[in-house]
Amino acid sequence: MDSSGSSSSNVDLSAIPNDISPKDKLVYIYTSGTTGMPKAAVITNLRYTFMALGCYYMLSFRDDDIIYNSLPLYHSAGGMIGVGSVLLCGVTAALRKKFSASNFWADCIRYKCTVAQYIGEICRFVLMTPPKPTDTQHSVRLMFGNGLRPQIWPQFVSRFNIQQIGEFYGSTEGNSNLLNIDNTMGAVGFVPNFAKAIYPVTLIRCDEETGEIIRGPDGFCIKCKAGEPGVFVGKINPKKALNSFVGYADKAASEKKVLHDVFRKGDIFFNSGDILVQDLLGNYYFKDRTGDTFRWRGENVATSEVEGVITTIVGLKDCAVYGVDIPETEGKAGMAAIVDPEGKVDLEQLAAGIRASLPAYARPLFIRVLSEVPMTTTFKLKKRDLQVDGYDLGKIQDPIYFLQSNGTYRRFTADDHETIKSGKARL
Repeated sequence: MDSSGSSSSNVDLSAIPNDISPKDKLVYIYTSGTTGMPKAAVITNLRYTFMALGCYYMLSFRDDDIIYNSLPLYHSAGGMIGVGSVLLCGVTAALRKKFSASNFWADCIRYKCTVAQYIGEICRFVLMTPPKPTDTQHSVRLMFGNGLRPQIWPQFVSRFNIQQIGEFYGSTEGNSNLLNIDNTMGAVGFVPNFAKAIYPVTLIRCDEETGEIIRGPDGFCIKCKAGEPGVFVGKINPKKALNSFVGYADKAASEKKVLHDVFRKGDIFFNSGDILVQDLLGNYYFKDRTGDTFRWRGENVATSEVEGVITTIVGLKDCAVYGVDIPETEGKAGMAAIVDPEGKVDLEQLAAGIRASLPAYARPLFIRVLSEVPMTTTFKLKKRDLQVDGYDLGKIQDPIYFLQSNGTYRRFTADDHETIKSGKARL
């Protein structure tokens, strides 16, 4: 402290920037991924800056905006995009430790928020709250995030008087991200054809059930036409910041996300693992995730990993895990089918093992106990048939059990089925 009261230091701060590169690793953000358990995605200085500034400028944030952020800060949306706008652009953020649907608009009013963040479930939970005067007494003009289902989009913006939705699409580790900048209802992003020379993303044909890429007679991938579902991919160019792909800390895991010789010999593309559809104008719409992996509560669930955990708990019995649709809910809920003709599965032990071994979003909402083994000719459980059956008690004679808020399972009833079908279940 000098005589004037200000602090002083002998460290030459001007030398510090010389040791920092845009490609240096800034932080690891763990993601559940599309091919396994959580992996550490590498976030460089450049990627953090790109993600934060992308939303700030493309969604026309204002310097005096106040962002309501109730997302966990270890999540790329909350910690990188939301907080990044504060650190890099100087906007203000109001942070809530834990999301509360009943206090969402009250908080926005209290802190004079003009922008709010969401993931799909946040919008649904807020929409399920009883109507109150605070629904339209706030000053929020823009909400941005990912996972707002087209089915509830119109009702949400109408009830809460939201002028603009900035729905975005992307993964923490990927190089191909999209953003809905013109408020097109249901779209996850917009890339006009003339812009693809700068931002080379596209859709390629795949088997929608397995997610396997389809190649033509020449061995190269086939671009989808407008309205045709396909896997979303982005060209990798290490020399361009916009198109580079750093991937995960695990290089082997990173390589699994890379496609080689896509349209010509030697080119490389990032495989998002998601099926999208593009219209003639260049708007993209999310359709589904490829393969068995599904998304629930804003996280990716790798069925093979959940199957491994459950199989171990129930004494290595056959088990198939798959996602099932829940009306008015973002993503797919997990359902596990366990082969137990002798009726020896201990549901209390199973529930305890699941709670101890799996995060909340990966725990199956339904357990189906099979008396017979629906096998294919290659001795694999017919997961697709099970998925079609879902939890429809009109089709299924086997007992189904339903996950409770305390982590235990109880018998699934016809009343439960009707509640879920009506979209009134709080899951």
